[in-house]
Amino acid sequence: MKVEAVRVVSQTPGQAAMVTQIDRDSIGAGEVLIKVHYSGINYKDALAVTGRGKIARRLPLVAGIDLAGEIVASDDPDYAPGTLVLANGCGLGETHDGGFAEFARLPSDWVIPLPEGLSLREAMILGTAGFTAALALHRMEVNGQNPAMGPLVVTGATGGVGAFAARLAMKAGYEVVAVSGRVPLHDWLRRLGITQVVTPEALSLSDAPLQTARFGGVIDNVGGPLLAKLISSVQLWGNVASIGLAASAELSTTVFPFILRGVSLLGVSSANCPMVLRRALWERLAEDWKLDNLEQHVVKEVSLAEVPEAAEQLLARKLKGRVLVRVTPSQ
Repeated sequence: MKVEAVRVVSQTPGQAAMVTQIDRDSIGAGEVLIKVHYSGINYKDALAVTGRGKIARRLPLVAGIDLAGEIVASDDPDYAPGTLVLANGCGLGETHDGGFAEFARLPSDWVIPLPEGLSLREAMILGTAGFTAALALHRMEVNGQNPAMGPLVVTGATGGVGAFAARLAMKAGYEVVAVSGRVPLHDWLRRLGITQVVTPEALSLSDAPLQTARFGGVIDNVGGPLLAKLISSVQLWGNVASIGLAASAELSTTVFPFILRGVSLLGVSSANCPMVLRRALWERLAEDWKLDNLEQHVVKEVSLAEVPEAAEQLLARKLKGRVLVRVTPSQ
């Protein structure tokens, strides 16, 4: 049986991926076969599909680090056909065929039963972006972060992860300062319910190694100089969660915020998050951290055939929020 897929075939920009028909039996390996309904284009997916980042560690490989769908065949008695599931990270789109195909075959211990309170579509509107935002907030709170410590800064707020991070933090009771240099998109953030939206310049940060402690913590999506300046502006025992590198992978700072204020710099790696925690966070995203109006995060909905073009647009910063991939939508 031939199925449609977006397959990474090289690491050459402009020639990396192709939309093609492949044999369903050649896809992946594992105990469960899933009919994919939805996926989403994350930054990492865009790098893989365009060839601008060496994300796929073997070739050829079906791209897509997220998927949500229905199990159609299973060798695991815990997952009967008809079960609705999702999967993200775990090597999908990197070492294992991912979600940009009509079907996916996965190890059963990689899949998560769709939590009550989320539809397949909603799960992929969130996708790795929403999950990463939740993981960042979880790591901070485990390390003592709380709303009483002061405002939480979220950088790169018009990106897929940033917008979710800002909204999740507000849902958890934090005062949020959403930061984005993309001024024309500030009104979109306000429509999402994010009340404080500013440019990086409006923060009036300096290059001093230790600045006035103005913020309770930071969820950072950009890296580089802005991250360094924010670290030195965080309150006693505050946390800085590092999620992305939209501006730079470099970080030049001093130890002063860490040894004089007890500031913690926390890494957030969603791809290899332990499964017990992964399941718990998806449950929270369906329950106490469930966001309303998720559809407002969708800037574009595309078919598999349209994934390569949308990936280029995402990297060119022509898109805000989430790009949803419609594979086989639920009726």
